[in-house]
Amino acid sequence: MTLEIRGVTKRFGALVANDAISLSVAEGEVLALLGENGAGKTTLMNILFGHYTADAGEVLVDGTALPPGDTRAAIAAGVGMVHQHFALADNMTVLENITLGTESLWSWRSDAAAARRRIREMADAYGLAVDPDRRVDELSIGEKQRVEILKALYRHARILILDEPTSVLTPQEADRLFETLRAMTAEGLSVIFISHKLHEILAISDRVTVLRRGAVVGTVATAEADRESLAEMMVGHKVARPRVEHLEPGSPVVELAGVTVSGAGGARLLDGVTLTVREREIVGLAGVAGNGQSALAALLSGTLAPAAGDVRIDGETVARFSARDFIARRVGRIPEDRHATGVVGDMAVWENLIAEQLREPPFWRWGRIIDFAACRAYARRLVEQFDIRGAGIDGTTRLLSGGNMQKLILARTLDRSPRFILASQPIRGLDEGAIAAVHQRLLDAKREGAAVLVISEDLDEILGIADRVVVIHGGRVSAPLDVGAVDARRLGLMMAGDLAHGEGAAA
Repeated sequence: MTLEIRGVTKRFGALVANDAISLSVAEGEVLALLGENGAGKTTLMNILFGHYTADAGEVLVDGTALPPGDTRAAIAAGVGMVHQHFALADNMTVLENITLGTESLWSWRSDAAAARRRIREMADAYGLAVDPDRRVDELSIGEKQRVEILKALYRHARILILDEPTSVLTPQEADRLFETLRAMTAEGLSVIFISHKLHEILAISDRVTVLRRGAVVGTVATAEADRESLAEMMVGHKVARPRVEHLEPGSPVVELAGVTVSGAGGARLLDGVTLTVREREIVGLAGVAGNGQSALAALLSGTLAPAAGDVRIDGETVARFSARDFIARRVGRIPEDRHATGVVGDMAVWENLIAEQLREPPFWRWGRIIDFAACRAYARRLVEQFDIRGAGIDGTTRLLSGGNMQKLILARTLDRSPRFILASQPIRGLDEGAIAAVHQRLLDAKREGAAVLVISEDLDEILGIADRVVVIHGGRVSAPLDVGAVDARRLGLMMAGDLAHGEGAAA
C-alpha cells in the first residue's frame, strides 16, 4: 500500500502551517519525518489522519484520494496513528480497548473469543506480547504502546504513523519496538516515524523528509545521511551540542533525607528518597514514566508536602510547602506538563512570561499598579532572546506549538537566575537547535553557581549534560553514579527495576 501527499497547504489565520507539502511513502518503507518546532509535522499528520481539513492539496492511498477531514475514511483506507500520549482507557482490559468502536451498535453480542484469538495471533506475529485480558492500568509503558500498535493493526492499518514513539521507553523497549517495526515492514506495512532523536531516525528509517517553517526542504536516503547533516537541514545552519565543563561542586543547595510521599489510599509515591544537588553541578534523574518523577517534581516545586523525611534548601529545613514560597527561595521550575501546569493557555504570551514576578518591580508599582509597558518590554526581549515563534507577545499562549510553549517556560525560568533549577523533561518536543540552546543555558546556569536537577526519560540528554546520575524506580532512588562510569544500557537495566546494577559506581 502506498501513500502520497500532494501539495497540501494549511493556514491558521495568517500562519501557514503547511506550505504546498508533497511527499510519498512506499509499501514496506519507513519514512522519518523530521523538523524543528512549529515546522508543521503534527498539522500534516492530522490532515493525513482526517483530524484537519487542508486548504489545498490532497492525500492519496493507492492512488485514491481520501475524503478531507474524515477520520473514519482514513482508518477504512488503512491509515493508523499512534499518538505520543496514549489514548487508552485504564479501567478497561486490553481486549476492550482494542475492540472499542469496531463493532456495530446493532450487534446482538460481542464475539470476544474471536477478537481475543486475532489479537493473540497479531501479537505473536509481530512480537507484541501482551495479555488481552489484563487491565490497562496494570501494564508498563512499553506494554501500553504495544496495545496502541495492536489497536491500529486490528483495524487493518497498512500505513502506520508513530509520533515520538520512544519518548517514554527504556533503551531495551525501544530496541524491541524497532524489531517489531522491521518485522511489520518486511510484510509490507508502511511507517511514518516522527522523532527528534536523530540516532533513532538513522537506525530505523529508509528515507528522511525534513520540514522547515511548514515546507519540505529535502528528502534524503538515510544511508547517505548523518546526525550533522540532518540537524543542519532541519534548522538551516550547523548545530553543535554544547561542550560540558565539569566544575568543582560547591555547597549543597537542595537536600532530601529519607523523604516519603504518600498518594491516594496510602500508596507510596516516593519511598525513603535521599538526594543532594550542589552548587555548580547538574544531577540527572532517569526513569520510565510513572515511577515517582511527578511526585518528586511536585515536592521540589513546593506543591506537595512529604509524609516523612526532611527537605532542606541552602541548609534550612523547609516547613512550608507552597509554590510562592519556593519561588521566593529562588527555585526555578520547568514543569513536565507544559499545557496543564506550565502555562495558562488562554492568557497572552506576555502575561505568562511575567506571571511569576508580576508583584515585583519594575512590573508592580506602589503596591497596586501594573506597569504594562515594562511587562511588554520584558516579554519582547525574552521572545527574541529565546526565539519564541508563532504568536507574538499579544498572542494567545495555547496557540503556540508545544516546542515554542516550552521555550516560553524556559525563558520565564532561566532569565531570573534561580538558585536551584528543577528541569522536568526540559527538551521534550524540542528540535535539535533548540535542544542545544536549552542545554547551553542550563550549563551556563551551572557555571554561575546554580544547582540543577534534570528529570528526563531521554538517556542521551542525561548522559550528555549531567555530572552525576540517579535512577528512580517504584518511588525509590538509586545511589548517585558518576556519569562517566555508566552507559545507556546499564541505566536501562536500572530503569527496568534493577537498581542494584548501579552499586559500586556511586560518586
